[in-house]
Amino acid sequence: MTVTDEDQYLNRLVDEDALRSYLGETLGEAESVSVLRHDEGHSNETLFIEWDDREYVLRRPPAGETADTAHDVLREYRTIDALQETSVPVPETVLACEDESVIGSEFYVMGREAGDVLRDTEPERFATPDHRTAIGEELVDALASIHSVDYEAVGLGDFGRPAGFTERQVDRWQQQLEWAFEVTEAEREVPELDRVGEWLQENVPADHAHTLVHGDYKLDNVLFEPGVPPRLGAIFDWELSTLGDPLTDLGWMLLFWHDPSDPAPPMPELMSTVMAQEGYPTRDELVARYERQTGVEFENRRFYQVLAAYKMAGLGEMFFRRYLEGNSADPLYPKMEKGVPLLAEQTVALIEGERNL
Repeated sequence: MTVTDEDQYLNRLVDEDALRSYLGETLGEAESVSVLRHDEGHSNETLFIEWDDREYVLRRPPAGETADTAHDVLREYRTIDALQETSVPVPETVLACEDESVIGSEFYVMGREAGDVLRDTEPERFATPDHRTAIGEELVDALASIHSVDYEAVGLGDFGRPAGFTERQVDRWQQQLEWAFEVTEAEREVPELDRVGEWLQENVPADHAHTLVHGDYKLDNVLFEPGVPPRLGAIFDWELSTLGDPLTDLGWMLLFWHDPSDPAPPMPELMSTVMAQEGYPTRDELVARYERQTGVEFENRRFYQVLAAYKMAGLGEMFFRRYLEGNSADPLYPKMEKGVPLLAEQTVALIEGERNL
């Protein structure tokens, strides 16, 4: 994408003059204001705002048509706001705006946190076996803290329908895939996903615990504070949060955790291999720590890891549709033409026991 294209897409995301006028009523007038699009995210759009010497983050849906409620940013805001006084590390909330006339969509603003998000590399200060072990432990412990929240006490008792959540997840992601296929099947088909969907329908657990769930919990959706030892300072990207089955979060986290014996990831832009280095816990070790921290046994592990892959395939196919329709500036999206079929093949191998959990 050229600079001109990037500028044009930013203009589709925000009217800077209108935003400046709106925020001035809450934050106070500023002499210097800048807005920069963050290009590391791949779903809701993230914009960095410099307001004189203060820094904020604005979250809004991507431009163009979206599938159902997949980009409900005010739901994301509600979760973060409800968790402000809990042990769950979240950014400070600032405001939420339902008036789509301001920038063309609903949005919210939160404080910008200092620290590092780990994707394909790690900060030099973390490059020791002990610190790498601590990163995995911090990641699991923060997930356990989400699942231990008294959601009634923080005002989220009506935030979802936890009963039957897992079965509905299978149905929902099948529907998301169908929405994406309306456009993407003209480019290529992914028949393996039909088999995965059928297997999930046949193997969905009959019952599960009811907790707050994040919905997109993985290493690159958390921030580690400056300094050592590693301390997890904030959890981001709550757009899929709801009340449901905590083991869906655990399965999702494991999808994005790379063991040294794993094959090359089908979506390398999303699935880092940084944790294959010495000191990082294995998936089995992460599961064991989660079970100790929560007292919950990870039953039906194969199902939850297959479900996670199916959801990622659904997201990837939605990304690909938005690319084909010209509704995203994200360079990742066209790569889903090959990435989704590769993930589908690996998921079938997981079902058949040809890949390690």
